[in-house]
Amino acid sequence: MSTLPSEVGPAVSAVDGERLTAPAAPEPPSRRRRFAQAGGFTPYALLTPALIALVAITGWPLVQLLIMSFQEFGRAQVFGAPPEFIGLDNYIQVLGDSEFWQVLARSLVFAAVCVVVTMVLGVLVALLLKRLGIVLRTLVSVGLLLAWAMPPLSATIVWGWIFDTNYGVLNYVLANWFGLEQFVGHPWLINPLSFFFVATIIIVWGAIPFVAFTIYAGLTQVPDEVMEAAQLDGAGGVKRFFLVVVPYIRSILIIVTILQVIWDLRVFTQIYSLQSIGGLAEQTNTLGVYIYRVSLGSGDFGVGGAISVIVVLLLVAISIFYVRRSVKEEAL
Repeated sequence: MSTLPSEVGPAVSAVDGERLTAPAAPEPPSRRRRFAQAGGFTPYALLTPALIALVAITGWPLVQLLIMSFQEFGRAQVFGAPPEFIGLDNYIQVLGDSEFWQVLARSLVFAAVCVVVTMVLGVLVALLLKRLGIVLRTLVSVGLLLAWAMPPLSATIVWGWIFDTNYGVLNYVLANWFGLEQFVGHPWLINPLSFFFVATIIIVWGAIPFVAFTIYAGLTQVPDEVMEAAQLDGAGGVKRFFLVVVPYIRSILIIVTILQVIWDLRVFTQIYSLQSIGGLAEQTNTLGVYIYRVSLGSGDFGVGGAISVIVVLLLVAISIFYVRRSVKEEAL
């Protein structure tokens, strides 16, 4: 009669009763072996020039900015007067200023609207590129590249002409083609709400190409067999997108969304240019423009440095979230 092997201890053969020993588990590689398998010092040597350039271009100015934020640094210091160390006074002044909190809230809401609109339209354009033939896809891609390649300042000037109060194309079309007489000489940039409506159009128009191309690259990696199987199971287009496509491109969507949040929070050129064309700066400042006006307008570089450090910390927190999500996606 054969005996079953015990759960613990060595197993017993059912034929001749010989005692069998389980193979020993392989020893984990040592730290030195793992280091050698990872390439040794070669990756670090290859990264060293880029790290040196990054520290020189970004790290040192950040250190200078941090030091300045703890000093009384105005126009006198620009012309050679020694700065005075005042500790956290600049931060206390900034955090106690109601205008800063208004600008921060305005910037967060504006960035959220721009990100949502950009992501929705970018995904729709990417889906359109996936369904178009090669000729139409090429034409749409060229148009997107032209919009993406246009400098923000040039794009803002062109859009400013379109929304011009007296000679703008939009006012002319609305008044003469659609009979909307209230748009004759309508000032789009005076009212803060319509100002940010124009700014949103400019920023979204310039950001859609990046989102569309990135999402389209992700869509090409979704297996056709999976899509066909879902279609055979009776899933409609919307269900196939949310239940099949989105899980495949979730990491790309997260990365692009967080990048858009970072970029839209620190937008400067479009807002400042529209203010120069005709907007009211006091009611339309965002974080980037507000730092510029506080630093150069009032000459208080210490307070401007404190605001910049707060913005950097906010962007670092968003970046850390992005890195953690990326690492989790790679680990799955």
